[in-house]
Amino acid sequence: MKMLKNTARPFLAIATIAALASSTTMLAGCKHIESNEHSSVHAQKYTCSMHPKVVADSARKCPKCGMDLVEKK
Repeated sequence: MKMLKNTARPFLAIATIAALASSTTMLAGCKHIESNEHSSVHAQKYTCSMHPKVVADSARKCPKCGMDLVEKK
């Protein structure tokens, strides 16, 4: 019986640590998913500094003057 108690404690400690690690990983994963959904709703826009009416979803060249589009604030 004494041998059973000596082997049960380390097993219980390892099981507890594994449970905490997996729950922490799952919670971190949920936050990551939420932040991706939030960022897709507010996608970054890019505009030309010379032609503010030119707006795009990605950084590229202005179709009117060829300048690089910059992040819109």
